[in-house]
Amino acid sequence: MLQIVSPGMVNAAYLVAGVFFILSLGGLSHQQSAARGNLYGVAGMSLALIATLLSDSVSLYTLLAVPAVVGGAIGVGLALRVNMTAMPQLVAMLHSFVGAAAVLVGLVTFLDSGGLHLGIEKTLHQIEIYIGVLIGALTFTGSLIAFGKLHGIIGSLPLMLPARHWLNLAILLACVYLGKVFIHADSIDAGLMPLLLMTGLALALGVLMVMAIGGADMPVVISMLNSYSGWAAAATGFMLSNHLLIITGALVGSSGAILSYIMCRAMNRRFFSVILGGFGGGGGGEAASAIQTHGESAAINAADAAELLRQAASVVIVPGYGMAVAQAQHPVSELTRHLRAQGSRVTFGIHPVAGRMPGHMNVLLAEARVPYDIVLEMEPINRQLSETDAVLVIGANDIVNPAALDTPNSPIAGMPVLEVWKARQVIVLKRSMASGYAGVDNPLFFKDNTQMLFGDAKQSLAQVLRHLTGAA
Repeated sequence: MLQIVSPGMVNAAYLVAGVFFILSLGGLSHQQSAARGNLYGVAGMSLALIATLLSDSVSLYTLLAVPAVVGGAIGVGLALRVNMTAMPQLVAMLHSFVGAAAVLVGLVTFLDSGGLHLGIEKTLHQIEIYIGVLIGALTFTGSLIAFGKLHGIIGSLPLMLPARHWLNLAILLACVYLGKVFIHADSIDAGLMPLLLMTGLALALGVLMVMAIGGADMPVVISMLNSYSGWAAAATGFMLSNHLLIITGALVGSSGAILSYIMCRAMNRRFFSVILGGFGGGGGGEAASAIQTHGESAAINAADAAELLRQAASVVIVPGYGMAVAQAQHPVSELTRHLRAQGSRVTFGIHPVAGRMPGHMNVLLAEARVPYDIVLEMEPINRQLSETDAVLVIGANDIVNPAALDTPNSPIAGMPVLEVWKARQVIVLKRSMASGYAGVDNPLFFKDNTQMLFGDAKQSLAQVLRHLTGAA
């Protein structure tokens, strides 16, 4: 077996890589430093890979090269082809890979560990394997279901099975019982069956948990599964006695848990309520019937929208998932530059759950080179909306829905939203009057100060720009 560097040097390299990962998380917490954060992450992972390849853990380089080349090629291909609208689905799929890896590593480690551990060391090792496989299996199927919901393969409405909470509880208790049997097993043959049974139950639990969560809660689910994948990686690190996996998994797991908590606060939801079957399943039934009494929506054309924006001294732009679908971030950036050049004060209002994953809109706007200092969070924007001349809502729906505040029985009741209706004029860019991802109709479209500019957001903004610049 070839050993180029000593185990001590490998552990030192892992420690430095862990520091790079911590710096990466710090950099990614702000738009201004996100690029530097990515570089720190690349540097940390490169160092970790090199240290691993030069350690005594690797001997068959030719065998390792095949999956490395194939996996690398697939990763590069996905990175080059995936659209920003599909980024949440990609993240969910990558989480499933981490979960599957934890399950496979756990099973192989158990089958390969006969006689290697005794006494308390054996018990601890069995617990590491069991927890790693449990979290990994749950993450695997849960992430696959999240992918299906985000990609439209599975309906966004929650699957409300009768007595689903009792069913989930029964599965958890069964997993606890099987864990006791597994830990006290005196041979591999005796322990394999409870481990496999628990794996099957955990796979089923991942499906049941995420199927019961409505589409409006998907951003929280993404961050939650991110946390699960981190803990699965940490458990794998304990199985393999790999310090870097433990550090990295703990970083991902804890940061994902914190992000989930922040997102739940932004949606006025309790984390455990979301996990046990969140919201988004009401379909807007009663809310929709109430909306019909508001009359018809008012439409506006591109020329009139341009004139309204020309006269506005202050403009707030609220992007949503529709902007990502239409790939309208570059026309939005150009419109922003023109409005600021004519003397208008332009700011962007970003809801914490705009899009399908945290930071979705921020990434799109950064890609289009919208200045960071005019991209604000929900709270400061809400404070200035009552003094705003015009609000431009681009493909957003649930995050600007007054039903969250005005309709107690709405599926999104209590969710903090951008209160755009307080501005003097509101222009909503949408393809149709269809409800948002939560399946809830929006009374905003029927308010007296709201006008609808129907059509593809990218094309509509191009027409507005032509009228603003006099090129029409």
